[in-house]
Amino acid sequence: MNSRLISANFQVANRYFCRKAENSLDISSHFINRNPRNLERMRIAYKPDGYHVDKPGKSFWHKLKLSSTGRYVRASIEHFQKGTILEASTSEWALKKQLYKCRDTSAYYNLGRVLAERCLKSGLTEICCDIVPHRPDGKVAQFVEALQKGGVTLQEPPQFKPARPWDQHRYEKPWEVTE
Repeated sequence: MNSRLISANFQVANRYFCRKAENSLDISSHFINRNPRNLERMRIAYKPDGYHVDKPGKSFWHKLKLSSTGRYVRASIEHFQKGTILEASTSEWALKKQLYKCRDTSAYYNLGRVLAERCLKSGLTEICCDIVPHRPDGKVAQFVEALQKGGVTLQEPPQFKPARPWDQHRYEKPWEVTE
């Protein structure tokens, strides 16, 4: 009786713990990358140069915009083609209830922290920033400092342009590891 019970338990255990190294999943040799910002991260995507007569110029993939109204402050990241892709504002309830005032220095600093966290979660580590603070210890300077401390680089890398056969210098490709 005990031998039947032991053999039945052994068969059940064999059923659950298969020792064969079978791989029933076939790995496809065709891969489609569905990340829309993949070429931008590799620095080979089209980056508009604009014209020399354009006032602000449009030589960026992602640009930081900061605007303030009478009551609130709004910061956003804009793509050169798709418009606003990320946004943070002191009018959001989760941020608003933690602040004493929605336009003081701590509001700017915390808005920078929140935007930096959202940028990193969405995969944006480098953005173009044309914002120049008027005072080195002012509100805007605190916002920019919080973004940098959060891990966001406020300067985009240049677009990789392939070398021509007659070029003297050949720069290394950003997707190749040389170490």
